[in-house]
Amino acid sequence: MSRQTQGAVLLILGATVLSISAFSTTYVNYVKPGFRPLLVGAGAVLAVLGLLSVVAGLVDRPGAHQRGPRVAWLLAVPVFAIVLIAPPALGAFAARHGDGPPALVRTGGYSALTGGEVMELTLGEFIGRAYARPGPSLAGRKVRLIGFAVPAEDGRSWYLTRMRIRCCAADALALEVAVQGAAAPAEDSWVAVTGTWVPWRDGVPDDYVVPALAATAVTAVERPAEPYE
Repeated sequence: MSRQTQGAVLLILGATVLSISAFSTTYVNYVKPGFRPLLVGAGAVLAVLGLLSVVAGLVDRPGAHQRGPRVAWLLAVPVFAIVLIAPPALGAFAARHGDGPPALVRTGGYSALTGGEVMELTLGEFIGRAYARPGPSLAGRKVRLIGFAVPAEDGRSWYLTRMRIRCCAADALALEVAVQGAAAPAEDSWVAVTGTWVPWRDGVPDDYVVPALAATAVTAVERPAEPYE
């Protein structure tokens, strides 16, 4: 790989990073929104360095055509992966093959839900409220949750799911709520489920058990601009 070719690869890589971060929201499929300035900066630096290298080759500066190791072509792999494949946000497959349930953190309790007849909550808050001490604040309240559908192993029940990430898709963890009383939508389809929390028969368990929601309505929705919690 010549220096000019290396510069072209860097230029394409930088332009690709800029295109998914500065000019679109594709980057949220891979990292949290707060990383956007860093991605834009990194893309700009790579693009400038690549452009300078290409220009140096065009003007035939000394060493511009010096060849580097062929393994440098591996730099092009992420470029073509993003441009040609454009992996989507994590979905049902990742949820099934995750590292297990979220860590169970006992809290001092949530404040009572206020507002209209139906409260929209994130899956994380719904799960947290279900396990909160001294008692769940969900009792008797109708809530609305948004996530994607993941069929259960028994083929009959299903989970409303949302992936949670700390920094990027590599550390994603599935947040799940078992949906009762409604037929399962197509796998990976995004839906809004309205219903009420189903209390555990013996009270809040000591070990983690997926909370359940008795559904009164399931509505198809567009995938959120930010797919992760």
